[in-house]
This record gives sequence, C-alpha cells and structure tokens, in this order.
Amino acid sequence: MKPVYKRLILKVSGQSLAGEQGFGISTHHIRQTSQEILEVVELGVQLGIVCGGGNIIRGITASAEGIDRTAADYMGMLASVMNALALQDALEKNGISTRLLSAIEIKQVAEPHIRRRAVRHLEKGRLVIFAAGTGNPFFTTDTGAALRAMEIGADVLLKGTRVDGVFDSDPEKVPGAKLYDRLTYRDFLTRNLGVMDATAISLCQDNKLPLVVFNMSIPGNIVKLVCGEPIGTTVTA
Repeated sequence: MKPVYKRLILKVSGQSLAGEQGFGISTHHIRQTSQEILEVVELGVQLGIVCGGGNIIRGITASAEGIDRTAADYMGMLASVMNALALQDALEKNGISTRLLSAIEIKQVAEPHIRRRAVRHLEKGRLVIFAAGTGNPFFTTDTGAALRAMEIGADVLLKGTRVDGVFDSDPEKVPGAKLYDRLTYRDFLTRNLGVMDATAISLCQDNKLPLVVFNMSIPGNIVKLVCGEPIGTTVTA
C-alpha cells in the first residue's frame, strides 16, 4: 500500500481511549490504537496526534455542573496531557520514536509547544503528540487539532470517532440516520451537524484544510484512509 498523504494530523478523542467502559483509560484500547498508528508510521507518513481529554473530564460539562468555565477548561487540558502520556508510553513500547509537546508548560513530562520544533521532529521521522489543546480556555481540542494541522502544514486532518462518519442525526440514538460521504464546510456549518465545533470547521474552511471524519474503532481504517480508500465523511470546499 502507498500513502496518498505526506503529513497529517490524527485527532484521537478521549472517549476512544476509554473503550466500552466510557470513562478513564483502557489499556486494551490504548494498545490497539498504538498498533494501528504503527502501521501508518511504517508507511513513512509524517504523523502528528492531538489527544482529547473527555474520558477524564470535559470542560464544558464540568462548567455546566458549577465549576468556573476557565478552570474547567484548564482541567480538560491537563486531562489531555494524561491521555497523551499514556498513548506515548504505548507507542514507544511498539518501537515508535515520539515527542510530546504541550501547549501548557509542564517541563517534567513534555516539551513546550514550538511550531518549528514540532516540524523538525516530524522531518526527523518522529511522531509528535500534541497535548493541552490550544493552551487557552473556551477552545476545544478539535479546534486545537485544526490549528496544529495548519501550523505544521498537514495535508489533511483525520478525526477518529465511534461512528462511521458524519450523519444527519445521532446514529447512536436515531435508527436509520443518513451517513454523508462528502460535505462542504458550508453544509457542515449550516446544518449544525455537531461532530466538530464551528470554530474548528471555520478554521479548516478559511485555510482549505480537508477533513475526514471516520470510525477509528474498526481495525485497519486509519491505514486505509491514509492510502486513499474512501472511508467515513470527507469535508472540503
């Protein structure tokens, strides 16, 4: 198989690392994810990963329950660092050279996020894990993923989810929900489809960054996507 992308960002949600338990970190799913990522790295693709933190705490949910929104968002960023550390451990046990860059300075466990440093790591064949979102409250890790993809000049942003792509309604709640193969950024925003927040989609639209939403729980999907197979929902201009 031959990859069709040279450099990409993969957004890994916290929920995908929790597995069926729905909360915390599933070592089984971490290992499974790292094995899938190994197959992509072996193709020679320059890969950056953005970790979410929703399996530990979701800032907007904690805010709705009474925690100050800014504090809740910083808690979510720290949760994403915890997930990144767990994923880094699993990846390195698979023999993948990694670097963890955090938007919040935590010198003991991660390098500070510096764009040029991230690009240099990628050029040297290292996998770069981006943690702590944008480093700012009121922005999701989806927006962080779009931002990092544009900073490093990625060819595409892949967003892994628990479902097969973008549907017209929640497929986990509505039987017979329609799956879209392709969408424009404008359609995504006007239909309020909700898989990613509007800020992330707007960033992709303004910078013409292609986005693919796909089911990451199906083994082999990541490699197939990287090699050009039509999987999930592609969002472009």
